[in-house]
Amino acid sequence: MKLTLLRVGAVPASLSARFPNFDGFFETMFGAVGAGFSFESIAISEGAGFPDPASLEGIVIPGSAFGVYDTPDWMEPLRGFIRGAYTARTPMLGVCFGHQIIADALGGTVRKSEKGWGLGRHLYTVTPRHPALAGLGDEIALAASHQDQVIVPPPGTEVFLANGFAPNAGLIYDNGATISVQPHPEFPAEFSRALIDLRRTDPLPDAFIADRWTSLDAPLDNMKMAAALATFLNNAGERK
Repeated sequence: MKLTLLRVGAVPASLSARFPNFDGFFETMFGAVGAGFSFESIAISEGAGFPDPASLEGIVIPGSAFGVYDTPDWMEPLRGFIRGAYTARTPMLGVCFGHQIIADALGGTVRKSEKGWGLGRHLYTVTPRHPALAGLGDEIALAASHQDQVIVPPPGTEVFLANGFAPNAGLIYDNGATISVQPHPEFPAEFSRALIDLRRTDPLPDAFIADRWTSLDAPLDNMKMAAALATFLNNAGERK
């Protein structure tokens, strides 16, 4: 399966010499679990046009510094693209901003949460009713970096990741081909720490920053989630 990643942002400029762009993170993550995907990247935020979603084998919408309430020229066309992909049942994965914009485009509510920043290692309860997620167990640890949240999921969704901070952190959609997560299984701990460092100027309390930094000393379950996502996308591709 070829995954088409829509670049809707970029790794912060101050980190670009040390880390790959978002497509590189996904290639590494899925490669590590032997998913067998090939990749292409389309720089939507730099003015590239949208392909026909029905013609694609699989879609990834990654993170972005933008929120769904922002108004760059590509935001409304992205909503239309998502609706087209959903109708065509093209396998589609959204992560962080991708999670939020898919929910927004399909009728959910997304906004900046009054809970503030979710950073560092978070534990999520798993409700694995979909067979592709059977290997996740009851709880999974992943890195988060967000203020915006899905407040109300769209109709026709099932929550499969949740915690007290982000109760709608993972969604599976009724078309059987769309899945999204708020945390970042594609981010290694060192990149998540670098993102925490960027938040020191917000400013956030030093004690909070220190706590979120040290939270990443504990292991992340990135590969477990990557394997589940790969299984879901591959299974959806076989049914398309």
